[in-house]
Amino acid sequence: MAITPEEVAETLSMVSQQNLDLRTITMGISLYGCADEDLNRMCTKVYDHITHTAEHLVDVASDLEREYGIPIANKRVSVTPMAQIAAACPDKDLTPLAHAMDRAAETLGIDFMGGYSALVQKGMGDADRRLIDCIPEALASTSRVCSSVNVASLRAGINMDAVLLMAQKMIDAAKLTTDIDCYGAAKLVVFSNMVEDSPFMAGAIHGSGECDAVINVGVSGPGVMAAALEELPADADLMQVAERIKQTAFKITRAGELMSREAARRLHAEKGIVDLSLAPTPAAGDSVAKILEIIGVGECGGPGTTCALALLNDCVKKGGVMASSSVGGLSGAFIPVSEDAGMIRAAQDGSLSIEKLEAMTCVCSVGLDMIAIPGDTPVETIAGIIADEMAIGVINAKTTAVRLIPAIGKKEGEMLEFGGLFGSAPVMPVNKFAGNVFARRGGRFPAPLNSLKN
Repeated sequence: MAITPEEVAETLSMVSQQNLDLRTITMGISLYGCADEDLNRMCTKVYDHITHTAEHLVDVASDLEREYGIPIANKRVSVTPMAQIAAACPDKDLTPLAHAMDRAAETLGIDFMGGYSALVQKGMGDADRRLIDCIPEALASTSRVCSSVNVASLRAGINMDAVLLMAQKMIDAAKLTTDIDCYGAAKLVVFSNMVEDSPFMAGAIHGSGECDAVINVGVSGPGVMAAALEELPADADLMQVAERIKQTAFKITRAGELMSREAARRLHAEKGIVDLSLAPTPAAGDSVAKILEIIGVGECGGPGTTCALALLNDCVKKGGVMASSSVGGLSGAFIPVSEDAGMIRAAQDGSLSIEKLEAMTCVCSVGLDMIAIPGDTPVETIAGIIADEMAIGVINAKTTAVRLIPAIGKKEGEMLEFGGLFGSAPVMPVNKFAGNVFARRGGRFPAPLNSLKN
């Protein structure tokens, strides 16, 4: 079917006026062949394999941008969770592996590399513990490496020892990077039900069920969605709102599907998934919070916000699955505070609290994301926040995550400034009544009854 002039004009408007972009092309790379009992040899293998496999990633992405006229905001690589190959060596200090990843990222010219990661939802092996112990230093001494740890799943329950340990690692990562507004903690995320094919940082890994090299694409487009909804008449009912969201999500996702196919072909890699998430940026108008307010919520965080977000998330998925047969990743609507101008405003106004954000995570993608908290927040409080979010993921069989940034030396109401896609984060108040007992009981929160699906 021929492309009409109206469709061309619509696409140009999406790109030039509504911030349509392909948020990321992420190449997933298996590192299982790089395991070695000698750490130095393993680092060399890791560097060589990544740089060889992804050698043309940036060039191909640039060619696609030019040919299709759609910007690609980030070029990224995800790798096998590093703890899995680090088990081959006995070394206690595994930060050289992070340095090898960072050197490879610099050589390739990519924005981020994910996979300095461990999966410990049911138990923590020796290599897992060694890697987790190194996370703060690894993130502080690299610029492009991201880290993630899966501490819970529907099948395993919640590893509460790992929850407390990761709460401390968040604090440590922030302390080691106080000179850059605690940026280290912004590259660390704790998961429940982590997926194997997400293209989004900081939680991207290359899962064990994937092939050697795969291309996963993350689409975006909150600005496009907001513009489409603003065209509706003021008296449009929610069924009409839902239909417009689905139609727009289809258009956004179709662009990602087309470019992911072509990227995979040119890079001689397997075509993976299209993650059809609405991922905001600090740019004016490119905001999930604004979409919720257009739907009719007075200000993001106010009564009705969770319902409006549930509608948005569901309809984005319904529209997106019609545009691609390989939808995956996290898919839905992201609500990172620092990366969304509307969320930042709502947090500063007091309409958006951590507790309200927690409620919103029940119906949208991921979880408590890019939230700055006072630097003197106790580790038990952070562990409690993580545990609450992990429970939402486990009980509801969905992916949830926590990326908190303890703002060392800063108090409620002050700002952290990251720049770029990470934006800026107002330090939000935290409930002070966590206590010291729950987080330190340890053990494992058992898998819920709904895990028995056989």
